[in-house]
Amino acid sequence: MNPSNRTWLPLRQVAIGAAIAAITALMPMARAAVPGITGPTFALTAGPNRLSQPDGQEIYAWGYGCASAPAGFAPFAGTCSTSQVPGPTLIVTEGQTVTITLSNNLPANAGNTSILFPGFVVTATGGVAGLRTQEAVPGGAAVTYSFVASGPGTRAYYSGTQPDLQIEMGLYGAIVVLPSAVPPNCGGTPAAAGGSTDDYRLATSAYDHPMTCYDREYLFQFAEMDPRIHTQAEAVATCAQASSTNPCPTAMTIVTEPYHPAYFLINGRSMPDDMDANYAPNYPHQPYNGNPHMHPGEQVLLRVIGQGRWEHPFHEHGNHVRILGRDGNLIVSQTDATKLAGMMMFTTDTFPGQAFDGIFYWSGKGLNWDIYGHTPGNTANPPCTADSNGYFTTASGAVKPTFTGTVMSGGSANYYEWCADHNKPLEATPVGQVGAGGPVTTPDPLIMTNGLWFNGTPYLGPDAVNRSRGPTPLPPGGALQNPPAESGIAFMWHSHNEREITTNDVFPGGMLMMMLVDPWVWYIDETL
Repeated sequence: MNPSNRTWLPLRQVAIGAAIAAITALMPMARAAVPGITGPTFALTAGPNRLSQPDGQEIYAWGYGCASAPAGFAPFAGTCSTSQVPGPTLIVTEGQTVTITLSNNLPANAGNTSILFPGFVVTATGGVAGLRTQEAVPGGAAVTYSFVASGPGTRAYYSGTQPDLQIEMGLYGAIVVLPSAVPPNCGGTPAAAGGSTDDYRLATSAYDHPMTCYDREYLFQFAEMDPRIHTQAEAVATCAQASSTNPCPTAMTIVTEPYHPAYFLINGRSMPDDMDANYAPNYPHQPYNGNPHMHPGEQVLLRVIGQGRWEHPFHEHGNHVRILGRDGNLIVSQTDATKLAGMMMFTTDTFPGQAFDGIFYWSGKGLNWDIYGHTPGNTANPPCTADSNGYFTTASGAVKPTFTGTVMSGGSANYYEWCADHNKPLEATPVGQVGAGGPVTTPDPLIMTNGLWFNGTPYLGPDAVNRSRGPTPLPPGGALQNPPAESGIAFMWHSHNEREITTNDVFPGGMLMMMLVDPWVWYIDETL
């Protein structure tokens, strides 16, 4: 299969010890990255839309969008509708003067609207004075907000007008401020849109600090929706029964309490929709997905914002997250500013309106089995010489894979392998050639009752599939039908509030996504 046309393929959950639930899989190959529009000048509008949900419902909502063509897209080409949820991710650089012009295309009885930019000193002109800032009147003159992007990091923006209703309806988004200077140890230059590398970073560091370098990045905005509120807002907005005895409301006097959300969103979508591609045409008002991928050892920057009314405890299976900063404020040691002091979190907290930047990575260290399925008897068994940290890297003779287009043009297939586990078996009675003696007997992929959700191997890489499942995989697939025989390990990332991993009370759904660890031989194309 061509890497540019990858589709759903089998996956199956596999337990790894008591602490890790993994899925050996080929996932839907949509990516996440941090797509958005570039500035520093933006023309936005607020207007109505409809949000698709996995249960078949289309929920009436509001959102910010582009009033005119943006200056550009990053890190790859996309689209920007006049109303989307979340609103367009605004990408600027530290020190720039940012200008956002907002026009109001909401229904007339929705009233005024506005945008707040917490963490910045904002000057607002035009429109009318509101409780918190200048507001745009429906169909009236635009409001202009201006501020200096005073420091790097991830922050929220959202409506400052009737926020219990307008934020609930979808008027929120993210602003990413990139550092103006690259720390000297953060190598590499981010690829231009459409470049033939796997570098889709917006920058090489999250902050102006040498300990905030990263290799890959994703943005997740968590929110929830109470459909009762949206139904009432739609009824008011579309009211046409005006009479002396039953006039249409002239204002949105929607009761927002008690609050009973039924939909829980990552970047405006619920699982499994959040695993479809960015800018997928079937979600015209929900352009951003949630589907992180990474290679072992890559430092992955997570930009996370709590955009709803509830606090969302979110668990990233596979490792802890090192918090770098919150709301654009880097957390450093009180006694040594060269050192970071952010905590390691097993479950990350995202409070309403709060953002954090954190680093996640997965390496396979501590699993006590060879993640590539190597055994001494394999004729293609590569070396694994540990560096000072115990991994097979350039420091110990490995060659980091590179790509020409989407094809690996050189490198060690087991780059960043944890050498202490090299040649350690997992399977006690393998179907293929993987050595016996391990703690687990995995299902025989040739037995039909196992179903097609099992791709036949708990290992990474191009050779492990043949060795661990034998030469005759069940049709229609598995990794053997996907040259270069890529096989990945997937982890569920989800809210630890169990209700939030449902869609309208049906599991699985809601605030849930899958993180796939790809072997280094696989080119991760974030544009898919």
